[in-house]
Amino acid sequence: MIVGTPIEQQPSFKADFQHAASETYLITQLSFKLLSYLGVGYRWVCKLMALGLYALFLMPGFIQIGWYYFTSPCVHRSIVYGDQPRNRLDLYLPEILDKPKPAVAFVTGGAWIIGYKAWGSLLAKRLVERDVIVACIDYRNFPQGTISDMVEDVGNALSFFCNNIASFGGDPNRLFLAGQSAGAHLSSCALIIQAKKQKLNGRSRVMWTPSQFKMFFGISGGYNLLELVDHFHQRGLYKSIFLSVMEGEESLPRFSPELVVKRKDFQPWIHLLPPAMLFHGTADYSIPYHATVRFADSLRAAGVKVTTKLFPHKTHTDLFLQDPMRGGRDELLEHIVALIYEGEDVPESVVSEQLVPEILLQLARLVSPF
Repeated sequence: MIVGTPIEQQPSFKADFQHAASETYLITQLSFKLLSYLGVGYRWVCKLMALGLYALFLMPGFIQIGWYYFTSPCVHRSIVYGDQPRNRLDLYLPEILDKPKPAVAFVTGGAWIIGYKAWGSLLAKRLVERDVIVACIDYRNFPQGTISDMVEDVGNALSFFCNNIASFGGDPNRLFLAGQSAGAHLSSCALIIQAKKQKLNGRSRVMWTPSQFKMFFGISGGYNLLELVDHFHQRGLYKSIFLSVMEGEESLPRFSPELVVKRKDFQPWIHLLPPAMLFHGTADYSIPYHATVRFADSLRAAGVKVTTKLFPHKTHTDLFLQDPMRGGRDELLEHIVALIYEGEDVPESVVSEQLVPEILLQLARLVSPF
């Protein structure tokens, strides 16, 4: 027995090719526009070279994940959720939909500039193997959009997710929100903004509520932009472009969830936020782990139930890429699955195959620009 409404037939190869060609053309245009912001400095040249080497070392894994992404019947690509560019999501469904399944909305990272829904394929594949539905959300990146556009896109995607997931076999009472890096920041911003809308307009006048999510999983996120702007500048995300992404220095407090939850005027709707589980690696140089610790402290002080899990010696990409590609037991995944099925029988763990030889994983870690 299949629960929910069947999804429309997958796009043909021709449609996929045409869509890929149009997106490639758009990305090329946006890349030249982005370069006009960045200039061609020594630091960016070094970052691009490191990124190229990093991708090369992990290429065996990327090829296998790409094959899964384009050929698996479990992956339903580019479902439209809004009327803006890139308002699409990929839906990953378990092979057997014999009963309503828990569902996770996942917002990928990418420094607000290079995010893409397919970046979540590896995590989604692992969760689907544990009988969880996953929706990987795409959104406008800079320079196609700025921070307000990104948060709006994420909010609209979450509205689509909450209101339609049951028709795809999801359980509306077991919804979860996850975000990684910039995606964790955008997800938390969307939750906070929606909580405010709900309090001001009433439950009956909003399309979705933060409390529809049983838990928020924040992975390697940054939640106080004022504290991070100089750090990002030193890492190569120059202050001038970062402030362009964030709509000026005056907007940084408004899009810093750590600061917003501390404000007295936010306290009347703080109870609308879901519990949070925040993960971070202690060797993360892209976003230092104390960003998660401070956000957790702010949430806890405001009355939100929050737990943190710090992974010793793990970098920004270890948790999300290198460790899952290593195969075997994925500690981050096991934590997430245990929380999704808390109080229930957890589906049997699947032994994941190694996608990349260990020597290449170590080399990737060594040259990683993240």
